[in-house]
Amino acid sequence: MEPVFLGAVTILGLLEQAYFSLQVIYARRKYSVSPPSITGPPEFNRVYRAQANCSEYFPLFITALWTSGVFFNEGLSSMCGVLYLYGRLQYFWGYASSPQGRLDPLYFCAKVLWTLIGCSTIGVFQSFFKIYLHMDLLQITATALGFY
Repeated sequence: MEPVFLGAVTILGLLEQAYFSLQVIYARRKYSVSPPSITGPPEFNRVYRAQANCSEYFPLFITALWTSGVFFNEGLSSMCGVLYLYGRLQYFWGYASSPQGRLDPLYFCAKVLWTLIGCSTIGVFQSFFKIYLHMDLLQITATALGFY
């Protein structure tokens, strides 16, 4: 199986990161904040921090997305990825408007990211047990719960 959906979400994420970076460039021009300066009027500072915060979390997101998609479920992971990217866009726009505008999207993104991390963990453990210990944890769990 080719991880097409994971690739598509990754490309969307890269485009979103590029959009955030461009917004900082536009804000630099609008508020006359020349590089390498990273401070200016509050309006610039919010755009700059929103972009920086999104960039800081991007490696965590991509790692969790791919690990969850490869080891757990590509469809569910890709859907979570799209939700995360939507949440990050809302976060960026909210933060650019006001510091309080970032909070609800931030909490949403954290929940989605933790879901991806949880699915990654379950998927890796399941694969490890299946490959190296010849035990199917899902089947064992389903049997223990009376589903088999």
